[in-house]
Amino acid sequence: MKSMTGYGKGEASNESRKVTIEIKSVNNRFLDINTRFPKSLSYVEDTVKKQIQEVVKRGTLDVYYTYEVTGDTDKVVEADIPLAGEYLAAMRTVKDELGLPDDITAMSVLRMPDVLTVTAAEDDREEIKALFEKAAKEAVASLDAMRVIEGRSAKTDLAKLVGNIITSLKSVITRAPLVVVDYRDKLSKRIAELLDQPAADETRIATEVAVFADKCDINEEISRLTSHIDQFTKALESGEPQGRRLDFLSQEMNREINTMGSKANDLELSKLVIEMKNELEKIKEQIRNVE
Repeated sequence: MKSMTGYGKGEASNESRKVTIEIKSVNNRFLDINTRFPKSLSYVEDTVKKQIQEVVKRGTLDVYYTYEVTGDTDKVVEADIPLAGEYLAAMRTVKDELGLPDDITAMSVLRMPDVLTVTAAEDDREEIKALFEKAAKEAVASLDAMRVIEGRSAKTDLAKLVGNIITSLKSVITRAPLVVVDYRDKLSKRIAELLDQPAADETRIATEVAVFADKCDINEEISRLTSHIDQFTKALESGEPQGRRLDFLSQEMNREINTMGSKANDLELSKLVIEMKNELEKIKEQIRNVE
């Protein structure tokens, strides 16, 4: 089991270049990788994402990088002349329409977006991609190690919480059959008090008790909840990402517990249901951070 939050950093370098990649991850139902590579380095994006996707299955990941050239420059600077011409024409139109002074310079045109592009020399791209791949692989391994550590803590908490629910459920199983017995005793006592005599219509009492027993029967809910808990416990031991499955099972557990609460015409059972709901809310909160 892994957490969805973590941080990892990786570096790679050779005699002329150095790449550093940092990855931060937070919760998300799906996998969302945010990179911020400029146009000049867009060719390394798929390489970096592939390294992440091989390890991480869920979460929002923000990828940061630094790229340093420590030797001779490997950059090629190119000007988009047609685009620069469009900017120049637009500038002159604005100048004429608004009566502005003619202070347009070559430098002001070159500062416009995408007029200048800086790219790596074509024959250096594979070498640069290899550095980004190595740095990304190291960063995601570091991230994964942190997610594993936090995942162990989450697993321990979840096992404890589901154990508390099991304890309460055992008390429910013990208490449930006694609810009908208590109801019969109270009903017989109440009738005797109203009639001011011990004798009563046993057939009528038996009918009332049968109707009550049918309304408050929670055996099916107990059976289904037990099954969901068993599946939940097995999922905790799985080596595969189980966040979505655990989320689904927690919803099913919540459904059965709520039904028990609506049927529980008994103070002690109601208290046990509240205890299980409290523990389940803690489980649902913890699951939000599980991959």
